[in-house]
Amino acid sequence: MKKFLDEDFLLSTKTAQRLYHEYAKPMPILDYHCHINPQEIYEDKAFDNLAQVWLGGDHYKWRQMRSNGVEETYITGDAPDWEKFQKWAGTLEMAIGNPLYHWSHLELKRYFGYEGYLNEETAQEVWNLCNAKLQSGLTARKLVEMSNVTLICTTDDPADSLIWHKKIAQDKSFRVQVLPAWRPDRAMYLEKADYLDYLSELGTVSGVKVDSFGALLEALRKRMDFFGSMGCKVSDHGLAYVMYEPASDDELEQIFCKKRSKEHISVKEERQFKTGLLIALGREYHKRDWAMQLHYGVKRDNNGKVFAELGPDAGIDCINNFTPSAELADCLNALACTGQLPKTILYSLNPSDNAAIGTILGCFQDSGAIGKIQQGSAWWFNDHKVGMTEQMVSLANLGLLGNFIGMLTDSRSFLSYTRHEYFRRILCELIGGWVENGEYPADEKALEKIVKGISYNNAARYFGFVKNP
Repeated sequence: MKKFLDEDFLLSTKTAQRLYHEYAKPMPILDYHCHINPQEIYEDKAFDNLAQVWLGGDHYKWRQMRSNGVEETYITGDAPDWEKFQKWAGTLEMAIGNPLYHWSHLELKRYFGYEGYLNEETAQEVWNLCNAKLQSGLTARKLVEMSNVTLICTTDDPADSLIWHKKIAQDKSFRVQVLPAWRPDRAMYLEKADYLDYLSELGTVSGVKVDSFGALLEALRKRMDFFGSMGCKVSDHGLAYVMYEPASDDELEQIFCKKRSKEHISVKEERQFKTGLLIALGREYHKRDWAMQLHYGVKRDNNGKVFAELGPDAGIDCINNFTPSAELADCLNALACTGQLPKTILYSLNPSDNAAIGTILGCFQDSGAIGKIQQGSAWWFNDHKVGMTEQMVSLANLGLLGNFIGMLTDSRSFLSYTRHEYFRRILCELIGGWVENGEYPADEKALEKIVKGISYNNAARYFGFVKNP
């Protein structure tokens, strides 16, 4: 029986072990999509205890605590931090087979040196050990530096001042690049109750009176200019699904005018508006050589009672199986036909979409970039051993796995960088198995290139990021 979480965790063959330890493990981390707060990086946030760094804002853990019958006061409520941690320890014990069990123990081992396992009986010793280390200087920046991170892309609204990114860039004591990533969802969601308020906010920061669809595009272009000046090279969209409902410029102006007049917007008009705006933004991304990330296949905020109490990102989202691949293909085609399709990364929350994405990729590749159209890493409910393996096997079956840009954290936690280790171990186990089974030659030079590429180098090339000297 293997020891829990030993040095060859998830690595069952000699080839897999060699690929991981020699090639994947030493590579730095380029976290090109996360939800870390840049202010916390600049201020080098300190944490009083493990609950603060582990449970605050982590809806992955919140879902499982609710599944374990924990009262909300111990999850998002005002219970003491120690009591929240106790409830989490009791929940984790039940999470056999869940990636949270692996992630949590990797975090305890890598950042705090804890070699045991967390449950109700060990909660006190884990609490004391981790709190002592946190209070002795294990701050936000230290956690990032310990993880061998070279670059972080946060997730930022077009109206954001990016003041914290500017302050970080001016601070020469911190060598990790922290760049903004453009997330224009609030400009896209005209069905939201606060949409007109957002247009006013966008108008103020851009200096453009947003009183037409054309003016909206102008305001967004001005903000893209600003984001670009701050080093932005990545955009990101969170969508229920990628839709295609074309409309003329006049029709888009009429829809925008109706919204400003607070008239009813039909479902078709909403689809036309979102299609038109996404395509217009895609053209801008192409012009600026920005990568466009499309995250879709999610139905958000399903539990109305919890949403009313806690708002979004409360752990009440689920997979949406309405993800029409034909409309995704048509949307990409609208950009490709005019030679304005940007580098694009497709993430579906629905694992059934793996093959559809794999076939769509091949329709739109060109010499503009190696692996110009990418399938993003297994996302959210899929970033576990089975989900990661299935995503990479599907990509290998239908495309070029060797050009894959690899893992990201998609997290709000400074402890989440061990997810890159988890991913790299699964990657090396997969490739090592193929080699051991005679499905790929034991060509060390080629294997090194592939493993290092997927771990780090492909993403650095794809986004045009340069590693800090």
